[in-house]
Parts: sequence; structure tokens; C-alpha cells
Amino acid sequence: MTTDFRPAGSPLLPVAALVAGMVSLQSGAALAKTLFPVVGASGVSALRVGFSALILLAVWRPWRRSLPMRDAGWILLYGVALGLMNLLFYRALLTIPLGPAVAIEFAGPLTVALSASRRLFDVAWIGLAVLGLGLLLPLGGAGALDPVGVAYALGAALAWALYILFGQRAGRAHGGQAVSLGMLTAALVIAPFGLAEAGTALFEPATLASGLVVAVMSSALPYSLEMVALRRLDRQVFGVMMSVEPAIASLAAMAILGERLGPVQWFAIACVIVASVGITARSRPRPAPGAP
Repeated sequence: MTTDFRPAGSPLLPVAALVAGMVSLQSGAALAKTLFPVVGASGVSALRVGFSALILLAVWRPWRRSLPMRDAGWILLYGVALGLMNLLFYRALLTIPLGPAVAIEFAGPLTVALSASRRLFDVAWIGLAVLGLGLLLPLGGAGALDPVGVAYALGAALAWALYILFGQRAGRAHGGQAVSLGMLTAALVIAPFGLAEAGTALFEPATLASGLVVAVMSSALPYSLEMVALRRLDRQVFGVMMSVEPAIASLAAMAILGERLGPVQWFAIACVIVASVGITARSRPRPAPGAP
């Protein structure tokens, strides 16, 4: 079964779409951080996921399809993992910069990818990823970060790994139905935390407008652009390109928030990126039943 499903044509459009999606996603995360003084990290997370859920429900209208009970259970777990991933990631941004937070969160998908690997050479990529993460952890080094923020980022990494595993199971349902109901579940998980932290400030018109912008930039637009890229790029190329996201996050945070990283932190992020590229480039896509 071939993994090359690109139609004839220039690769510039899908590559540009993927890069634009990553820039939009991380710029949205940086803008979200500017709302922390108004509604807190939990409040921003509730706004982003809540508006994203409304957008996806309007687009996919999942109620039009019946949902088997076994799929409903996996979608529930998928949505809970998605909600915790968003909530913990935004809590991490309270005390650590965006770029390192994204790099630490990458430990989740890297662990999932490595768990399926049986190649001895992949031990080198594990070592490189551990080196990068070790330089970011609060171990007293020059690039050490706030322990609480790192703990939240590691929690987000665990939630991301569970999101991948549960998402594979939830994907047995119709894709649009699974993602829209999963996002609705995530919104319901986060809502109590957002309301507890922000209270009525969450419903101020200016705050709602800002939350909608964050939701579009961080969810609706990048996911749509990624879909354009996925339809025209080899999956392996797509995965390799996505590995540079921690660097894009760092640049977005520097431009929007003025967050500047030290040489050790940039080196640590580079280690995570190279490990991710190495693991992705050597992976062998496994065909799933019904996959295109």
C-alpha cells in the first residue's frame, strides 16, 4: 500500500499551508497568553475550546449520524484527554515561555512513536530527546525553568499521548463526528475551571471577541490548513515538517510576547526537533482499515 497520495502539482501550496497553519496555531497561543491577566489561564482555555467546539458542531452537525455506544466511550475519553491537554498546557504558560512549553509537550507524541519502534538505532533519538528535555527541566542548569510550569507541561505531554491513543480508537466513528463531539466533551471538562477562575469576566463582550480570535487562530484555521497539506503531502514529510513547531512557537512568542530564550534553551529545543525529525523520518506508516 503506497503512502504517497499527493495529486500532481507543485508542493509549494501544501507546504505553505502547513507552515501558515503552524504560525497561526502558535501565534494564537501567544495571543492567548496576553489574556491571562483578564481571565486567567483556565478562562482562556475555556474560551478557546468552547468556541472551537461551537465552530466544529456547526460545521459537522454530528447529531445527523447515529453513534454506537462503543464509539461513544472512546470519544468521551478522547475529549477528556483533549480538554486536559489544553488546560494543562495553558497552565504551563503561566510560568514558562511558549517555546520550551511546546518542546516539553512534544514528549507525548514522541513517546507514542517510540513505543511502536523496534529499531536499535532509535535509541539515539531517545537519547537526544532526553538530553533536550533534561536541559529544560528544573535541574539547576542554565536553561532551567519553573518547576510548576514544567510539571504542567509534562502533564500536557501525557494528555497528548492519551489523546493520540484514544483518538485512534475514536476515529472508528465518522471523523467529523468524532472530532466535534470530542471537542464538545473537552469544552465541558474545562468549563468549570474557567468559570471558577474568571467568573463573569469570561462573558464580557471584549473578552468573548478575543476568545473567538484565539479559537480561530489556534484551532479552526490551522486544522483546516493542515487538512489541505495532508491531502497533498506524503505523511512522512508532513510529520517531519510538524517537528519544527517548537521553534515556530519560540519565534511567535518572541515577536508577540517579547519572550527571549537563552542559548541553552534554544539548544534544548533543537535537540527535541532533531529527535522528532529523526523518529518521524524513519517511521513506517502502518495502513489502517479503511485508510485512504
